[in-house]
Amino acid sequence: MTIEGDLVFGLNPALAILADASRPVESVVMLQGARGERFQEAERLVRERGLRPRFVDRPTLDRMIDGASHQGIVLRVGVRLQPTWDELLDRLEDRVDPVLLLLDNVEDPRNLGAILRSAEAFGVEAVVLPRDRTAPLSGVAIKVSSGAAERVDVVRVTNLARAMVELKERGVVLVGLDGEANRVLEDGALHGPLALVLGGEGKGLRRLTRERCDAMLSIPMVGGVGSLNVSTAAGIALYEVRRQRDHSS
Repeated sequence: MTIEGDLVFGLNPALAILADASRPVESVVMLQGARGERFQEAERLVRERGLRPRFVDRPTLDRMIDGASHQGIVLRVGVRLQPTWDELLDRLEDRVDPVLLLLDNVEDPRNLGAILRSAEAFGVEAVVLPRDRTAPLSGVAIKVSSGAAERVDVVRVTNLARAMVELKERGVVLVGLDGEANRVLEDGALHGPLALVLGGEGKGLRRLTRERCDAMLSIPMVGGVGSLNVSTAAGIALYEVRRQRDHSS
């Protein structure tokens, strides 16, 4: 297992972590005088863990996370255990028609968080990305995910192209998204074990990653925008996967 963890902020991520007994929480800082049912629920969960929240003013909370939107709560969390690549491969043997997301050159943690949110909503088995030149699972990513980062595994690999070959050997079809592809998303057969492969902000897929894909598909657009944000593209593609599978069952 690999490890990720640090400061987490925002009500949705905080509630998800506090409700998960397996995730250690080291300390909690909350906004003095904050009100609301969800804030009270967070405080209740903190005290049920035997922790005593520290209440501070807004400038103090702002300084803790460099002015990001914290919604009145910051947790210092222990590590979350993530599967290794080999553990994920072993797990796929027991899954029926799993869906994976492979991310190439996605460096913005906000995009990673938004992708995790879509991945959790559409039942993705895991999000796979290379160790280098990629977004960290930071507090920003966790907050943008609205708690999904606690329910979707993020697996990092040393070599994404090699990982794609290993998936092929296990019968997983690799479908890349590219705005220049001749075939559109709805024309692809998105059934069976599947990995959607998406490129990063302004860079797209690297050549070797593209060459490892079994098919390349595009998202049809009619407006003047030349391309979609990677997190938006991920959400659209995952919806189409779910639509095709629901209609075939």
